[in-house]
Amino acid sequence: MVLEMLNPMHYNITSMMPEVMPVATMPILLLTGFLLLVWNYEDTSSIPGPGYCMGIGPLISHCRFLWMGIGSACNYYNKMYGEFMRVWICGEETLIISKSSSMFHVMKHSHYSSRFGSKLGLQCIGMHENGIIFNNNPTLWKAVRPFFTKESAIVVKIQGYFDAWQALLLKPDIFFKISWLYRKYEKSVKDLKDAMEILIEEKRHRISTAEKLEDCMDFATELIFAEKRGDLTKENVNQCILEMLIAAPDTMSVSVFFMLFLIAKHPKVEEAIMKEIQTVVGEREIRIDDMQKLKVVENFIYESMRYQPVVNLVMRKALQDDVIDGYPVKKGTNIILNIGRMHRLEFFPKPNEFTLENFAKNVPYRYFQPFGFGPRSCAGKYIAMVMLKVILVTLLRRFHVQTLQGECIENMQKKHGLSLHPDETGNLLEMVFTPRHSEKCLNTKEG
Repeated sequence: MVLEMLNPMHYNITSMMPEVMPVATMPILLLTGFLLLVWNYEDTSSIPGPGYCMGIGPLISHCRFLWMGIGSACNYYNKMYGEFMRVWICGEETLIISKSSSMFHVMKHSHYSSRFGSKLGLQCIGMHENGIIFNNNPTLWKAVRPFFTKESAIVVKIQGYFDAWQALLLKPDIFFKISWLYRKYEKSVKDLKDAMEILIEEKRHRISTAEKLEDCMDFATELIFAEKRGDLTKENVNQCILEMLIAAPDTMSVSVFFMLFLIAKHPKVEEAIMKEIQTVVGEREIRIDDMQKLKVVENFIYESMRYQPVVNLVMRKALQDDVIDGYPVKKGTNIILNIGRMHRLEFFPKPNEFTLENFAKNVPYRYFQPFGFGPRSCAGKYIAMVMLKVILVTLLRRFHVQTLQGECIENMQKKHGLSLHPDETGNLLEMVFTPRHSEKCLNTKEG
């Protein structure tokens, strides 16, 4: 009673609670619940990987891919979290796999035949539901796939297109809201498409004026005929020819460069190759029936692609729920198969060395996938092997290859994005070609 008299504001605080509490605490309770939900988001996934951490985890992982490049980021995360792990790209869950059994599962099944990438980025370079490399339209992809299984100014334009492809593939949508950020890439794409349009129109003219169609039958001709039948549009034809032009020569030229560098540093390998060439081919020109007999050359090509690959990543998307090696995979999950890392982890007796011993015995194809396999394996894998053998035999019969002193493939600066290329800003691309039957030297530069 005395206390109540001394306190002029003798209100019962509990009588005020029903009026004040809902207004003051409901937003706090909702915010706390939301933060707890977000904070514990990663607990819903049993797959190893960085934490979600209120959205910071996805932001950091995507930024790492943009900063380091796809290949380098994949190696970083596999090394840190294991051979089957999860990150986020563009806010979407993405698995990075370098385990052979998991790769075999993904490549084998048709519900992983789709690929992922920025829709706006693919639209910018003309690959969204077009061509074959990143075409996710199943009907159109199946229509154009068979054509790919058959077979200097523009080189600069090809390089510009390739740079645009690598730069735009994983960019977030907000990037495409600011036109000046990607304007130079649009110009590179347009330059190559314009050049291709001129060449394709010349091809159409030659077809229409040819006396015998047999004289001009090739990959482009069959695509043009498919357009006339209504199977493909003009845009489909142009994009397919463009993709064949950028994919095959670029990968082939860099592969040959890496192989020549490896030969220059391994004289015993060169000696074994030359001995086989002399036995199988001799002094005549190489023929198609020589291909199966060139086993040392073939093993050298395989070991080169294993030890120093050009393309060492495969990108896929899950089209339905699945389980891979005990891990649940939801429909729509992005998947990156880190083939290059897998080739240095499993099966091979000396995985971190360049040696033909790694292919002395037959290698089960699940452990060695330079071209991938399954529904979306490399369409040009058979012709690529023939071309590589012909190029190597032709060059090595005529020239002995050397690098400049102290240079080797291991200390070469490389760019590791969608594919692995030497950094052309340095001097490490210089090689010396010495004619085998002459003292003259040809000092040339490979690019």
